[in-house]
Parts: sequence; structure tokens; C-alpha cells
Amino acid sequence: MYKVLLVEDERMIREGLRALIEKGTSGFAVMAEAENGKDALHYLRTEMPDLIVTDIRMREVDGLALIGKIREMYEDLPIVIISGYGDFHYAQKALKYKVSDYLLKPIDRLELVSTLTKIRQVLDRKKKVREESSVDGSPREERQIIRKVKAFIHDHLDGDLRLQTLAESVHLNPIYLSQLFKTETGENVSDYITQVRMNRAKQLLHETSLKVYDIARLVGYQSAKHFMLVFKKEVGMTPGSYRDLEGSEDL
Repeated sequence: MYKVLLVEDERMIREGLRALIEKGTSGFAVMAEAENGKDALHYLRTEMPDLIVTDIRMREVDGLALIGKIREMYEDLPIVIISGYGDFHYAQKALKYKVSDYLLKPIDRLELVSTLTKIRQVLDRKKKVREESSVDGSPREERQIIRKVKAFIHDHLDGDLRLQTLAESVHLNPIYLSQLFKTETGENVSDYITQVRMNRAKQLLHETSLKVYDIARLVGYQSAKHFMLVFKKEVGMTPGSYRDLEGSEDL
């Protein structure tokens, strides 16, 4: 299955698009959804889908700005634009970013199927080339690659850990690395990175008196607020509560 990131700020439209993609076509599954371009970019820092389907007008970061950022990260990632009739000329501007296609609302099912079929054919060809030119596939070499990636993550927690960067560190295609990592470890790259960052944060909270915003930066979060939200979701309590709990256990 090829993985799709669906970006649309209206929930009902997003649900409808998901149903069209998964039930009306074969070979594609919506792996993640984002309500706006900002959320989509956050997701793309550690994960790489095979296809992005995005609305052209959204709050915060609109579709055109999103596509520009995506092209800085992933030059050849297929992108399909969803556009209202009033946004036709606006959508045309996105063509300079080499989008695969743009579809007008309301989405015509047959037109969507035709577009996805063409994209799948391209992806199939690229997949075949990757398989023919990738590592020899021996379990030992694949395990060595994953060890190198994990070591890179541990050594660069406060740096750039986008999938593209990780792939470049071991000279592999990002999509291939993402699939290999999931096969070898049973988890997504982004989940592993979050786990390592949270473990390091817990260590710093327990062993140092650093401020929470300093710890956030040391484990790769520029926003202390975002760090605290992730920490609470993953650990079940705020960084401050965790520090207090660990301190009381030492008494």
C-alpha cells in the first residue's frame, strides 16, 4: 500500500476524501491526516508519505506555502492539490512546484481514480528501480543500517532529524529507509525519535536542575509548549510533575 498524507481543514470534506481514496481506489491508504499546513509540516519532519493530497486554501500555513516547504524537503514527492473553482488561478501558481495534478471541488470520483492510477504507475516504476539499486537485502546489512540510523538519532537529538536527513546519513532513499525501519523494528521512525527524546528528557529532569525550556531545546523542541504537550501525552504527566515525583522517590 502506498501511504497518503491528507491535508484539509474541513473535517467533513477530509472524511469524504479519505473514503474516496481508500474505497474508490486500490493501492493507497491514508496514513495520516492534518487540519492545516503547520500540522502537516510537523509530521513531515520525521515521516515521508508516498503521496500528499492537500487543499489549496487553509488557515495558518496555506496549501501553496505548504507545497513550497515540501519541495525544500522532498523534491520528487507526488502532490495533488484540491481547489475550489474560485481558486483556479491560485492553484495554477502551484504548478511551478511540479505538483502531480490539481482537482476541482466537488471532487469527481472518476477523475480522482484516474489521477491516482497515474501516480501509482509512477510510484511502481520508482519502487522497482529502488529495489534493483538498493542494498543487497541481507538481514545483517539491514540491521547494520538501522543501528547506524539509531546512533545518528541519539547523537543528534537537538538537531535535524527529518526522514530526509536520516536517509542521507546512510545513503538511502527516504521512503526505502522508512519501510526498512518499520520492518526491522516494528515501529515508525517518528515514534522511535519521540521515544528517545522523551527518555532523554526524563533523564535530564531527574539528574539536572535545568529549566524545562532548556531541556526542550536539548531534546529537539524549539517550542517549550509543544515539548510539554508531547511529554504529557507520552509520559502521562507534565515535566514539572515528573521532576517532583522523581525527586520525592529519592528522599
